[in-house]
Amino acid sequence: MKGLQVVQTIGTVVLAGLGVAMAMTNPSQAEYEEFALQQLTVYLKDNVCAKASEDFGGFLKRQCNLLVETGSPQVKQLIAETTERHNFIFFSIYRTDLSVSSFLPSYHFESVGVFKNIYIYQAQKQ
Repeated sequence: MKGLQVVQTIGTVVLAGLGVAMAMTNPSQAEYEEFALQQLTVYLKDNVCAKASEDFGGFLKRQCNLLVETGSPQVKQLIAETTERHNFIFFSIYRTDLSVSSFLPSYHFESVGVFKNIYIYQAQKQ
């Protein structure tokens, strides 16, 4: 009986410690925005700019990369304005709907943040 109480006490302390660690390392909205900006920047450079025409000595590719870099403050603002955060104390769910204009495709992303990490679990082109 006493051994069971010791195991229960240790289990309770471990679970409480895990809960405190999760709550303290739950990523903030600002951390998500920085993560999303980095992910989008890499995607644009690797998938959009990389496919730019090599005509004109790579001019279009260089300009695309430059545009991605110089436009990052505006993109970060767009991410901030289109993201909804659901804070569950121990973790957060982020939903972002990116749409620049009606003639370009829009994207829906869902991510979970836990232990100072953010994981995208859904990405849809709409």
